[in-house]
Amino acid sequence: MNSVSFVSNAGSAPDRVPSGDGSSSPTQLRFRTLVQSPLRAGLLRYLHARPGESFELESLMQTFGRMRLDTDACLQGLVSAGVAERTTGVPARYLAKRPGDALVARLLDDFLRGQPDLTTEEQSPSVQRFREMIGRDEKMLLVFESIRTVSKTDLSVLVLGPTGSGKEVAARMIHELSRRRDANFQAVNCAALPDTLFESEVFGYEKGAFTGASDRKPGRIELANHGTLFLDEIGDLSLVAQAKMLRVLEDRRVERLGGRQAVEVDFRLISATHRPLDLFVGQERFREDLYYRVNAFTIRLPSLRERPGDIPVLAQRFLARYCAAQGLPLDALMFSSTAFQVLTQYHWPGNIRELEATVSRAAISARGRFVEVSDVNFLHAHSTRSADPAGAMPSLREVEQAHIARVLEHVGWNKKKAAQILQISRETLYRKIADYQLKPREGAAPRADGARSAAPAQIAG
Repeated sequence: MNSVSFVSNAGSAPDRVPSGDGSSSPTQLRFRTLVQSPLRAGLLRYLHARPGESFELESLMQTFGRMRLDTDACLQGLVSAGVAERTTGVPARYLAKRPGDALVARLLDDFLRGQPDLTTEEQSPSVQRFREMIGRDEKMLLVFESIRTVSKTDLSVLVLGPTGSGKEVAARMIHELSRRRDANFQAVNCAALPDTLFESEVFGYEKGAFTGASDRKPGRIELANHGTLFLDEIGDLSLVAQAKMLRVLEDRRVERLGGRQAVEVDFRLISATHRPLDLFVGQERFREDLYYRVNAFTIRLPSLRERPGDIPVLAQRFLARYCAAQGLPLDALMFSSTAFQVLTQYHWPGNIRELEATVSRAAISARGRFVEVSDVNFLHAHSTRSADPAGAMPSLREVEQAHIARVLEHVGWNKKKAAQILQISRETLYRKIADYQLKPREGAAPRADGARSAAPAQIAG
């Protein structure tokens, strides 16, 4: 995103902004270019709605759910245009600035008086919910960008992540940002459906198909026609159910239980699981052909313990939401520093969902303005982290990260040799290097291996 300056003509848009006599001045054209970017326009409105307040770059990144590079580029554009100011402190902060040029000031006033055009993203309830789950860690912003990207397509998406990490919120967000947003979103919990109920629930049935079938009932697949079908915990599907789902995905036709005529269906599939589907395929517990059908694009949601710095941010955010629901000021309740310390030390097996429930319980127990340690009650209190790090067992992710790092160091960062030792493709190795943010030790020169020097930046797991 290029900076837009009112000093030069560089970057002027071809659109013409009419002035009083029907023509457009260069200044008007440049201002129109400035606010054509939804992010720049949003930042401009946000800063000028809070005159006198200043904000760090990181705070604005979280507010708008944007990556550092994009947010910084847009802020620099506003500063160059003279409608925002950057302080000289460390870290730098940004605030609204009244332009000295009378024409620019008038254009700014007209812009601020106008009604903002709400984008699909700004109107999406799931986007607002997902933004609550974003803290300071850029892993979640990368997830956000992946969701924005895949929402523009009809690709099948597999959302990976532990229980309570927000997989259904991510799925609903993809649907609400897609071209199918005006049609149905049908969610099916595969773990809760035994084989005896799967076919009737998902495929539907005709009247008289079995005892108690007093009328025709369309299945979830039919109800998702022109919309989105979400299969939660797809890793728990039986092999029989997997074969039936594969047939529907290949033919795009579904036949109700007891029916004789197939119905054509057009839906977008989003699946989610906390199971290791790739391992299940090797163990023949999940069909390989179905795995490739549901896994055209992968999004991995990190667990809460992978981003411990976000725990205080999210906890206070949930506490403010609790206060709002009770009709209290957003800052009516605050966590004490010792309570934050206890929250950060807990390992959160239930992730975001457990954190939100814990915050609500703590808020109810609080006797004053501050939520203290005594108010915080965990569901798995006996499982809190040991004070002795040597007694803690590493997670599978931590073991994999350490092993990949050891292999890379052993071969002098020759990625071709490392991939051969690890028995994975170089593409997978590049992705894992980026995911784990691995780097050669200081002073160790990586060996050339004829491959790309940088890992592709992506969140797909």
